[in-house]
Amino acid sequence: MEELLNELSRNGQQGYSVPEIDVPFEIIEKHINKESLRTKVLTLPQVSEPSLRRHFTRLSHLNFALTTHFYPLGSCTMKYNPPVNDRLSQLPGFAELHPYQSEESLQGLLELLYKLERSLCELTGMASFTLQPAAGAHGEFTGLLIIHNYFKSKQDNRTKIIVPDSAHGTNPASAALAGFEIIPVKSMANGCLDLELIRRTLTPEVAAIMLTVPNTLGVFEKEILAISELAHKNGSLLYYDGANLNAILGTARPGDFGFDIIHVNLHKTFSTPHGGGGPGAGPVVLSSRLAPFAPVPFIKRDGDTFALVEDASGTQALGRLTAFHGQMGMFVRALSYILSHGADGLKQASEDAVLNANYVRARLADLMSLPFGNRPCMHEVLFDDTWLKDTGVTTLDFAKAMIDEGYHPMTMYFPLVVHGAMLIEPTESESLASLELFIMTLRDLAMSALRGETKRFEGAPFYAPRNRLDETRAARSPVLRWTKPAPIVEAKAAAE
Repeated sequence: MEELLNELSRNGQQGYSVPEIDVPFEIIEKHINKESLRTKVLTLPQVSEPSLRRHFTRLSHLNFALTTHFYPLGSCTMKYNPPVNDRLSQLPGFAELHPYQSEESLQGLLELLYKLERSLCELTGMASFTLQPAAGAHGEFTGLLIIHNYFKSKQDNRTKIIVPDSAHGTNPASAALAGFEIIPVKSMANGCLDLELIRRTLTPEVAAIMLTVPNTLGVFEKEILAISELAHKNGSLLYYDGANLNAILGTARPGDFGFDIIHVNLHKTFSTPHGGGGPGAGPVVLSSRLAPFAPVPFIKRDGDTFALVEDASGTQALGRLTAFHGQMGMFVRALSYILSHGADGLKQASEDAVLNANYVRARLADLMSLPFGNRPCMHEVLFDDTWLKDTGVTTLDFAKAMIDEGYHPMTMYFPLVVHGAMLIEPTESESLASLELFIMTLRDLAMSALRGETKRFEGAPFYAPRNRLDETRAARSPVLRWTKPAPIVEAKAAAE
C-alpha cells in the first residue's frame, strides 16, 4: 500500500530552501485582517526532495492514463491528446501573460481567441460566441440564462424546458438551476425521440428543448429537422448539448439543424480530455437572434486591433460569468488542434470515430446484447446486460474484471434508461491493432461469463493496486483529512 506523504515525514528533513521573510510583522498585520493570520505553526510533511519526487512518481504509476492505455469510456471522448498542443499552451507568450496587462500588450492572445471563436462558429454554423464558461455544465447554465433573458426581453413568460430521458444529468440540473421547470420526454424503442410526443409536449410555456445529437444512446436523432421546425413554430428555442460533437465534426453543423444555442466541450472534442476533473472549457455558441445576449467581456475587432468589451451597459448582454476570460491554456490547445487538422482532418477524425465504434459493435454483437438492435451507431456503441441474464455476473463485475486485463472500464449504468448499460467510445485515436486486442479481451471475458466462470468476476479486480472497494461508502462517508496517529506506547508502559 502506498504511504501518504505525512506518513513519510521525518523531523528535520526538507526539500526546499527559501529565504526568511523580511517583511516586518507590523506591516503584515496592517494589510491582512487579524482573523486571517495564522496563530499556530503550519504542520507540513518534512521530506527530502528525492523522497518527495519518488512519492509522486510512484503515485503516477498507479494512474490509468491515455499515454499508457486505451480509454473506452463512452460519452466522455477520452481520446489521445497530442503533446504539441500542450507545448504550445506553455509558450511564455501565453503561459506567462497576466489578465491585468494592458490590451496593447495582449494583442497576440486576443487575436488567438478571436480566431478560435471564428473557427468554432464556422464548425457549428452559428453567428456569435462566448468563451467564458469553465466547463460543459457551466456552458449549459450560461445558455439557459441567455434563453431566460431572451424571452424576458420579449415579455414572454416561458417557464418550461423539455429534456429527453436519455440526456446527460447536467441538462435538467442546469435548467432547474436557471429557474425552469423540467418536462421529461421518453425515447422510443429505436433510441430516438417520438415526433408526435414532442408535438403534444410543446406548449406556449416551453422555452426550449435540450437535445444531444447524436444522443447518449449512440443514436442520431433522425427527426431533428422536424423537431426543429416544431420547436420554432411554437416560438421555442433549440438547445444543443455539444458533448457528442466529436461524432459529426466537419460532416454536419448543429446550426444547420436549426439549433439556436450550443455549448462546446473544448476539453472533449478539441484535444484536452477532461479526466481528473479539469480544467475544462465549455464555450457557448449563439445564433444571430441570441447574439445580443452574449455575456461580457467579448472580443471586438477593429482592423488589426482587438479589444475586450467589458462594459455592455444599455445592452441586453449578460454580465461576467467567470473571473477574467476563461481557461487560456484550453483555448491555445483547441486552436492548435483545429489548425493542425484542418477541415479535412477534422472530418476524418469524426468519420474514424464512428467507424471505430461500429467496428467494436460488429465484432461483439454475437456475444453482447444491443438494446436498440444490431444497426449502425454513431461515435459510441451501447450494450445492455440482457446477455448476462442467469450468468450471475453483473455489469459492475464485468467492468471490474476489465481492470485485471489492463483496460479502464467503459461507462457503466449510463444512460439510465438502459438496464445494465455498457457504453463504449473508442474515439478516432485507436488503431485497428489496439481495437482488435480490446475486442478479443472483451470476447474472452464475455465467454467466461457465459460459461458460468463467476470466480473470474466476483470481487475483481484481483491484480490492480487496489481490490474492489466499497464505492457507496467511499462516496457517502469519505475520509478527506489525515489524522495524526497517537504515539506508540511500549507494551510494558501500557501494561503498567
